[in-house]
Amino acid sequence: MPEKKGSTFFRFITKLFKRLERFIFVLKTMLTPRQFIYLSCILVGISSALAVIFLKTFAHWVYTSAQYLDGYLHLPYSNSLIPVIGIVLTVFVVAKFLDGSIQKGTSHIMYAVAKNGGILPKKQMYSQILTSSLTVGLGGSAGLESPITITGAAFGSNYAQNYRLNYKDRSLLLACGVSSGIAAAFNAPIAGVLFAIEVVLAEISITAFIPIMISAATGALISTILLNEDILLSFKNVKEFDYHNIHFYIVLGLLSGLVSIYYARIFRKLEHFFSNSKLGTYRKALFGASLLAILIFLFPTLFGEGYLSIKTIANNHPEKILENTLLANFKDSKWVLLLFVGITMLAKVFATGLTIGSGGNGGNFAPSLFVGSYLGFVLAYFVNLTGLSKLPVTNFTLVGMAGILSGLFHAPLTAIFLIAEITSGYELMVPLMIVSSVSYALSKRFEPYSFDIKHLADKGEVFTNNKDKNILTTLELSKLVQRDYKSVSNSNNLVELVEVIKTSDEGVFPVLNDKSELEGILYLDNIRNYIFTPFKIKYTTIAEIMEQPKEIVFYDETMETVMIKFEKSGLPFLPVLQKGKLIGIISKQFVLEKYREKLKEMIIE
Repeated sequence: MPEKKGSTFFRFITKLFKRLERFIFVLKTMLTPRQFIYLSCILVGISSALAVIFLKTFAHWVYTSAQYLDGYLHLPYSNSLIPVIGIVLTVFVVAKFLDGSIQKGTSHIMYAVAKNGGILPKKQMYSQILTSSLTVGLGGSAGLESPITITGAAFGSNYAQNYRLNYKDRSLLLACGVSSGIAAAFNAPIAGVLFAIEVVLAEISITAFIPIMISAATGALISTILLNEDILLSFKNVKEFDYHNIHFYIVLGLLSGLVSIYYARIFRKLEHFFSNSKLGTYRKALFGASLLAILIFLFPTLFGEGYLSIKTIANNHPEKILENTLLANFKDSKWVLLLFVGITMLAKVFATGLTIGSGGNGGNFAPSLFVGSYLGFVLAYFVNLTGLSKLPVTNFTLVGMAGILSGLFHAPLTAIFLIAEITSGYELMVPLMIVSSVSYALSKRFEPYSFDIKHLADKGEVFTNNKDKNILTTLELSKLVQRDYKSVSNSNNLVELVEVIKTSDEGVFPVLNDKSELEGILYLDNIRNYIFTPFKIKYTTIAEIMEQPKEIVFYDETMETVMIKFEKSGLPFLPVLQKGKLIGIISKQFVLEKYREKLKEMIIE
């Protein structure tokens, strides 16, 4: 029986990759470790960039096809129905082929770096591409950048695992994949480098910049060669910065900070609503997707990533976004347009929350740019309509994107240079710096942690903007507890205590009752005058000399809390309780030793 062509092609590809893998192993033996890292960051960059090209091209093709169908029907029915299909298909694929779960959001990359040795599962190399192409490609109101960064990170992590690289190199190549993905998605290599450093890696040395820059340059180059320019988010008609508008940019920065807070809190409420819902997987998907369909019916620009609508309002043709909507007959009314854009801006977070919460896969990077562009447009358009001033709408539309991106993700440098790169110049550098910094400062005041890691920070699992906390979160309390301690009973006398001390080199002894409950603590330094005086040994009880612990460590507490308790008590040892029972002692010196060991591991050189 003749072999099928598809099977033959698959076997050919498999053999090709195995030969390539063997060739890379040979190169590893011939190159120095640093040279191999340089080669690896190029290969990881190419892989991540190719994933970007596939995702962006597919999403763009579906969007343009849907718009063509809308133009034919003259009603936004197809835009409303296609995302429902995409979300249900995504849920089906996750349930049947991905073990019923998939990680969403770049926080999982940060968690992998901080607590999992830079290791990401192999399925992340393909699961993100598959599910996000179905969700966003078929019109789900989310972004592709989060799946892109996870895919790139997974390529880097698994490449490093395959070639047996250490933790530092795994984390470095993981960051290389992230930088290449962002660079390819926007043809913005500097933004890719800054995103990897500012968002993903908390601590990095200067020498690690070179591989990350190489990967970002590789991603941008592949994107330039293979990706259609129409798909990229780029702008040409930017006007020069006019310092007379400085006060309006400050207002835009303040509004960006407030809208960032609004976005973060509304999205989390939607996320919690769906996570706590008792509906089944498919019912939840249909419920959320149906609400999304209604929103897209009313506001068609909520369909998909929304980048083409950003180009529309930024390129002096904002009235076009009212075409094929229920307000098409009012597209010549500037006030109707302003109201429509403003409501759409506020509705975007609901659309994204419904898309992701109901089971779709995507991120909030593109929605943040969408909201920011609409916010900048609304401010400039309103000022122009009221005659307060004559503002460049395009400039405010672009700078608004940086404001929301900075406020939401706490990544001002990424925001500044991303917009500077997609505008092919630095004419807007001053307003970008003003709006991004004001938005960041205001958002940080009310939302101490960035939008993407807030849920992890609440659980004390990861803090990417604080090196000490980052390292402390990698230390597991369960592995630091000394369980083979010597204890005494509150019914013992000092003679029995002396015998315990003779057979121990410990400096602290917990006092327990007959139920193994902690009654007090004996510190050797504090009881020396008793145990070396025969009279006191004979006539003093343990209950008389034991102390109540100044602080108690509970088994479910974070290491940050444990260190705070050490500092408050000033003691070298603290008891550890679980469910009211003493399970061990924790030593401050031992914790600091483990901290120093982890610090050496986590500084990427």
